[in-house]
Amino acid sequence: MADKVSIRFFDDREVRAVWDDEGSKWWFSVIDVVGALSESADSRNYWYVLKSRLKKAGSELLTNCKGFKLMAPDGKRRLTDCLDNDGIIVLAKEFPGKKANRFIEWFTYSDETIDGKSKSKAYALFGSSLLDTVEVGTVKGLQQIHGHLFGGLYDFAGQIRTLNIAKGGFQFAMARFLPETLKSIENMPEGTFEEIADKYVEMNVTHPFMEGNGRSMRIWLDLILKKNLGLCVDWSKIGKKDYLDAMEKSVANPAQIKALLSSALTDRINDREMFMKGVDYSYYYEQENDITEDDDDGIGDDAGDGGDDGGVGTGGVGDDGISE
Repeated sequence: MADKVSIRFFDDREVRAVWDDEGSKWWFSVIDVVGALSESADSRNYWYVLKSRLKKAGSELLTNCKGFKLMAPDGKRRLTDCLDNDGIIVLAKEFPGKKANRFIEWFTYSDETIDGKSKSKAYALFGSSLLDTVEVGTVKGLQQIHGHLFGGLYDFAGQIRTLNIAKGGFQFAMARFLPETLKSIENMPEGTFEEIADKYVEMNVTHPFMEGNGRSMRIWLDLILKKNLGLCVDWSKIGKKDYLDAMEKSVANPAQIKALLSSALTDRINDREMFMKGVDYSYYYEQENDITEDDDDGIGDDAGDGGDDGGVGTGGVGDDGISE
């Protein structure tokens, strides 16, 4: 039984999954899927009733159900009914309506998106030699992380942007000043949590890439914390809305994001599950937002829905508001 655990999110509801080395496939928590589709306050009881009905009907779905120990909200590992990819789709069809159809589409194709493929690359970082070669706290190190996450997905992977970008009316650092700005941030001290958090906030305001800033910078931040303090962030303890609000406010006042990060610090720096969970939540913070190209005079336009950092006319998937 494997220790590789993943969390996907459907309509802000967790869907836990565990990798089975023997079967070479993912198994998904039935309780989580039932909760996402039924919106029941007691998804465990809902599944109990549904399971009884399926059993009476002689459904083969239950034959394919396996038990895996997954982390419960109380921090204990509990045996949980799980189904593989095909089983989850069959289960979802027990829930009529548009939501079930939307779930099936999401479940079937989410791993084939740019985010899905990039997330797989992020998972692979744990235990890889790349993390040992990353220059911690430097611009080059951030480029190495970005290049790994988005190599083969974006032609600008690992490259500092040469265009001006804006999001939600906020103008990020001017492209022509990026070399000096990034050098200044790289030289910021990293001796204390406060100093590291300030460095993270400044890098976010700079937004050195066209896409994928937030996802790259959160790994970059954890590596700095690990090297200097022997700590990392348990991102699962920071809610999506709280994180986005705090990062937006950090431009003027970083106190809120510092408080969130500080309260979520952990010494589980070499824990595989902590790393994987961090990746899951980092990608979960994504949302539809836009970054648009403008002239070098720094005047940006908002382009409606769209991009992680939007890029130039890409209309991509947003990462985390102004924090991405």
